[in-house]
Amino acid sequence: MIRVPFQALSDEFYRVLTSVGFNGDRAKLCAKLFAENQRDGVYSHGLNRFPGFVSGLTSKQINFRAEPEKIEGFGALERWDGKMGVGLVNANISMQRAMELAETHSIGCVGLSNTNHWMRGGAYALQAAEAGYIGICWTNTTKLMPPWGSAEKKIGNNPLAIAVPRVDGHILLDMAMSQYSNGKLEVLKLQGKQLPLPGGYDTKGELTVEPSEILNSMRALPIGYWKGSGLALVLDTMAAMISGGQATHQIGKQKSEYAVSQVFIAINVTGMMGQAVLKETVEEIINDFHTAVPLDEDEKVRYPGEGMMRIRQESLEKGVLVDKAQWQALLEMHRGKMD
Repeated sequence: MIRVPFQALSDEFYRVLTSVGFNGDRAKLCAKLFAENQRDGVYSHGLNRFPGFVSGLTSKQINFRAEPEKIEGFGALERWDGKMGVGLVNANISMQRAMELAETHSIGCVGLSNTNHWMRGGAYALQAAEAGYIGICWTNTTKLMPPWGSAEKKIGNNPLAIAVPRVDGHILLDMAMSQYSNGKLEVLKLQGKQLPLPGGYDTKGELTVEPSEILNSMRALPIGYWKGSGLALVLDTMAAMISGGQATHQIGKQKSEYAVSQVFIAINVTGMMGQAVLKETVEEIINDFHTAVPLDEDEKVRYPGEGMMRIRQESLEKGVLVDKAQWQALLEMHRGKMD
């Protein structure tokens, strides 16, 4: 692993995007989001996913010229069609629109259909938190996981992200419905590492900490066993209903994952409570949380997002941590060596 400056990483992402015809502010946003994912330690959706994203652009599975379109509105709720455009851009626009609705209605909700992979859901929840809103968003996926009590893939891992604004570091819960996301499994496999806890089954039906065996068996373990299985189903159902788009069983009939359904919710909590009361409430909760005695004397109990903020600070001070081979591959993309 090596470290590279954040801006250099973002610039390289943008260079590659422009080389395939995707440029301007929307391409700069994508480059920035990929770089921020890597900066924050979300390696599964930074350099790891970028080559696949570029492949989607060049194969025209992702239409980078498409703009999302409002289909209908019901007060604080709107439905938008992503037009099979860039998932990261569509998600950013949808959360921005949810915040605009929240300015009028105190809460705003956008259901987005026919969109592509958004990469890291936490980015859009944080987008809301940065503007002083509670941000909630989730997506459905293709069939990636068996429901509890079955060995047959039927449900998606349907990532859910929730962010609460906080001056000294937003609270961010960003989680898949599987114990470990596919992206995390791919990264640990690449690094030759085992999981700290069993994350799924091997091909013999035994629980395992080997990421490669879980990827081969395609039997990831739902969080909380039957509870995670149930939550995955509910999130998928709500995403399809609110957006008017596809559900997991329909996406699973395709050759690859596209035309997914997503939901973006913004709550104008600052307008409801006022900035001073909001800050006091959140700080009291975090201060009490931090009084929990850790089991490991060398570690403190961290709220969701606290570890990410530490990694972000290190990345900005020392450079973003990247896999050397992945960084070299990025430098060579579309320079005549990897075309």
